Formats: sequence, C-alpha cells, structure tokens
Amino acid sequence: MSLPATSQTAPETKSAGPEVSAAFEEFMSAFEAFKDANDQRLGELERRGGDPITADKVERINAVLDTQKALIDELVLKARRPALGGGDLVTDLAAREHKAAFDTYVRTGEAAGLKRLEAKALSAGIGADGGYTVPVETEREIGKRLAALSPIRALADVRTISQGTYKKPFMTSGPAVGWVAETAARSQTTSPVLDELSFPAMELYAMPAATQTLLDDSAVNIDEWLAIEVEAAFASQEGTAFVTGDGVGKPKGFLAYDTVAESAWVWGKLGFVATGTAGDFPAANPSDPLVDLVYALKAGYRQNGSFLMSRRTQGAVRKLKDENGQYLWAAPTAPGAQPSLLGFPVFEAEEMPNPAANALAIAFGDFRRGYLVVDRAGVRVLRDPYSAKPYVLFYTTKRVGGGVQDFDAIKLLKFAA
Repeated sequence: MSLPATSQTAPETKSAGPEVSAAFEEFMSAFEAFKDANDQRLGELERRGGDPITADKVERINAVLDTQKALIDELVLKARRPALGGGDLVTDLAAREHKAAFDTYVRTGEAAGLKRLEAKALSAGIGADGGYTVPVETEREIGKRLAALSPIRALADVRTISQGTYKKPFMTSGPAVGWVAETAARSQTTSPVLDELSFPAMELYAMPAATQTLLDDSAVNIDEWLAIEVEAAFASQEGTAFVTGDGVGKPKGFLAYDTVAESAWVWGKLGFVATGTAGDFPAANPSDPLVDLVYALKAGYRQNGSFLMSRRTQGAVRKLKDENGQYLWAAPTAPGAQPSLLGFPVFEAEEMPNPAANALAIAFGDFRRGYLVVDRAGVRVLRDPYSAKPYVLFYTTKRVGGGVQDFDAIKLLKFAA
C-alpha cells in the first residue's frame, strides 16, 4: 500500500558543488543497480530458491549505497558550515570585548580580561576553577553543528533555558464539555487535571587538545577550531543519550521509556506495533507492519512524521515492495535531502537497534512534538596547560537534558511475534 507524500520538505541547502553532484549521480546509479539486482534475486527465489551469488551482489550494492550516502551527507555538511572568521558578525561592543578576551585566554591563558567582564556583568564566566563561557556566536555555531550531526537534535523540539531544570505542565484530562440546547439545564463541568514533566540539564564534556604552536598561529580561527573539535564528541554522546539514555546523569532516551502494545497504549508509555515475526519482517506481505506503524499515529502527528532507524535496518527496508511491485524506499531527490519510505522522510541513527528478536528497531513519529531537548545557556571552557604537556587541554562543558514530552507522538516497530 502506498501513502500520500507529506508536506515536510528537505532542509535548505546551498547550491550543490561539483563534488556533491558527482557523488549524488553515483548514488543514484548504485540505487538503480541495487533495484535490478534485487529484482533478479526475487525472481530467482520464486523459480528455484535463490542464488547465493545474486544475494551477495545485492548486499554488496546495499553497502555501496550506504557508503555513498554517507559521502554525500559529509559533503553537504561541509557546504552548510559558515566560516566564523570571514567577517565580524558581532556588532555589540560588549560581545566584541568578550570575544577578544576569550581569544586571549585560549591562546595565552591570560584571564584578566574575562575576569573584568565577570566583575562588570557577572555573565562572562564563573571563575578560573569552573572555566569561562565562550562567545555567543561560538556557542551558536556549536549548536548548529550538533544539529547537523545529530538526527534527534535536528528533529526534536530544542529549548534554551537559564536554570538547571525545565518544567513543563501538561493536562492529563481536560474539563468536561458537550452540546446542550439553548434553554436546557447545564451540568457542572469538571476541572482540568494538570501534571508536570521535568527535564533536568546534565553536564556533557569534551577535552580537545592543541599544541602551543597552533595557538600562537594568528591565522588559526580559535572559535572555529574549538567548534570543530568538540562537535563530534558532543554529537556522539548526545545521539546515544537521546535514543537509549537512562536519565541518570544524562538525558533520557525515548527507547528507555516503558513500551506497550499500541492497542493498550496509555499516557506515560510509548506504543509499539509488532511485525508478527521475531527478528524480521513477515514473509508474506512484509510491508504491512510499516503501514500499520504509520497509521498507529494520529493524523495530527502523522502529517509531520519521520522514520528513524539504523543503517542496517534501512538496508533491509530497501528491499521491500508494495503489492504493485514498487519499492517502498525512495532515494533522495537532491543532495542534502532525505530518502523516503511510504512518502515520509527517513533519518539514520546508528544508536537505534538493528533488527533482532524483540528489538524496537524503527521509530516513526512527529519528533518535534514528541521529544524535547533542553540546552542550558552557556558553553564553558577551562584551559589546562599542565596535565598533558606539551599539549594544552581545553575542558569544554555544556549542560543538556532531554526526554519524551508527548507520549502519543512517537510509535515504535517491534520485531516480535
């Protein structure tokens, strides 16, 4: 069964350069080869039980598709990154002063300028023992890079807070309402029942190292260097926490919440649809569980729905067809766009489980309404020239929290009977 395409559009990208265009053309060629080889595999299965050589060919092309898609994503990511040093975007005098003082601190360890700012505004730092906050444009750039690398952060609702915990009230039951005639008696309505979700911000750290020679080089943009160094470490830790984190000293991932069959769904748990076969799609009508998963989501959420799965799961999904022989998985329409499944975008997260018995390997939902990421304002850096001589370490911390904020907005596919 095919579904109508959603109104969700691909992220805006710059004009594709020759490298991106060439990589995208190779990706599309590989996808066409994959479809031909898989069609051959299915035909052989029907005739004589299958040829292992053809099956191996399908898997090798599947791996090429994954590699080529990763190359395209990397090239597009590089094209999206704005240069921090190309022009002075900071027009506010105090912000420029902070930027200059922070640059001096990173390069030389001289913190007098930041201490003066701290004394004036009590906002530039928290003292030498706790580090100093990075300039606002550097913090913003780190946030952009994390969103580009982390699929959950890119999909979720992200809030910046100034306190240690973000509390969000929600209504578990609303006031009773109903229709009534103009002159009929009205019964008293009940009051709404409110509860509260709490999202504490936990500390995340990275410790990039630099040589003093690099720091002495005036041509090196310190803001950009720091953002690049911490992005991979932060993104990796965040990605895992947002999916499987237990909430102890880290955000709570959506797979860490209690789950229940969709037919018995209640608030506070995530509903799942079973494939009907342990560890795999069913042999007959294998696409039916995906259709059931999509329609387990209410229409108000479904219009902004997205699939989330690992690379290996996506490789299995690529082989599925509908009753008309059309592939359910569709290649991206342009560099930087997402592939689609049943008309909905597919995002890859290696933290998601691979298909196995009872694995919750595919998530579908409106993640912006379903999952909340909270960032406490301020990324702090503590310069350490002593612990790893001759290198200078930069203990960089940010506070991040996360958790499910709407339990009806995310549904899971469980590979179980």
